[in-house]
Amino acid sequence: MQIGLVGLGKMGGNMRERLRRAGHTVVGFDTNPEVSDVPHLSDLVDQLDGPRAVWVMVPAGGPTQQVVDQLASLLKHDDVVVDGGNSRWTDDEKHAKELAARGIGFVDAGVSGGVWGLEHGYALMVGGEAEYVERLRPIFDALKPDGPYGFVHAGRVGAGHFAKMVHNGIEYAMMQAYAEGWELLEKVDSVDNVREVFRSWQDGTVIRSWLLDLAVNALDDDEHLRRLRGYAEDSGEGRWTVEAAIDNAVPLPAITAALFARFASRQEDAPQMKMVAALRNQFGGHAVETKKA
Repeated sequence: MQIGLVGLGKMGGNMRERLRRAGHTVVGFDTNPEVSDVPHLSDLVDQLDGPRAVWVMVPAGGPTQQVVDQLASLLKHDDVVVDGGNSRWTDDEKHAKELAARGIGFVDAGVSGGVWGLEHGYALMVGGEAEYVERLRPIFDALKPDGPYGFVHAGRVGAGHFAKMVHNGIEYAMMQAYAEGWELLEKVDSVDNVREVFRSWQDGTVIRSWLLDLAVNALDDDEHLRRLRGYAEDSGEGRWTVEAAIDNAVPLPAITAALFARFASRQEDAPQMKMVAALRNQFGGHAVETKKA
């Protein structure tokens, strides 16, 4: 299958490679000419046969809106746009309406997998009309992990990004729990091998997970995380999850506390945030702040 891919950063570039390994034809465009296959977005569209499919992997908000606006003027009736970034679900509804006015389909795809997705696959949560989702199934099947899991047609437009938003809210709470446990273990005098305690949990325990594995990776690299500053950003989904909980009167005490803990990290060098920062760097390649020498 042919597909255009707009945005060839840490995830987009790896997605292009995974799709090509699966035998698909991918025409990629990025504002960085060193990684782009074509010089202009219009060239990407020209190289695809109709009906076209274009996957957008750029930052949420203004950058996504700009690309959607450009594609609206370049694509034809029955083409389809996939937003695979971390857009807010309410933006999906707006984009779908704008594109539908021109006869262009829209699918929102929440994507999880970070920098590890090239080898292990990406978990995909998609929203949109069944017609467009089924048309894109060869692409979804190539991107998802091997096996029966890792893909869901979550519902109508916006459902994919809403599901990914909740996924990220849960991720906040899980990372916070590991971080709090790590700080307590580091604090007491009786435990003198915290890294190996974490490693021992990787098999046979009820809290084993991929995040735990990544925590051990981070501790292998910097046993006491002394090189990191206890500061962690939030990328938006945590806030949106809490806002949606308020709108729907659903209590989310753990996720809300995890979000607020990140805010607290910006006021001081919080030890727990060293672990959160280390985990974000491990799974997503997110930047970390190191201590000044």
